[in-house]
Amino acid sequence: MTDDATRTEIEAAAFRRLLAHLDARKDVQNIELMNLAGFCRNCLAKWYAAAAAEQGVAIDYDQARERVYGMPYAEWKALYQTEAT
Repeated sequence: MTDDATRTEIEAAAFRRLLAHLDARKDVQNIELMNLAGFCRNCLAKWYAAAAAEQGVAIDYDQARERVYGMPYAEWKALYQTEAT
């Protein structure tokens, strides 16, 4: 069993790895993630903003999306989002 600080560091590292994986797979669209996994990049951003609020840190949804997408959402959308089929 690990202490709380170590567990938090492990969880943070896993989250960073998930973001890196999603960044490397820009071809995977949010709708595909929602259909297969029940969550998408936008869900992660909402969870990120909620977790920040729980810690008393003011991060709005757009700031959280920029953290998850690695760039402003509008830019990511213009570069990588494809037409829904």
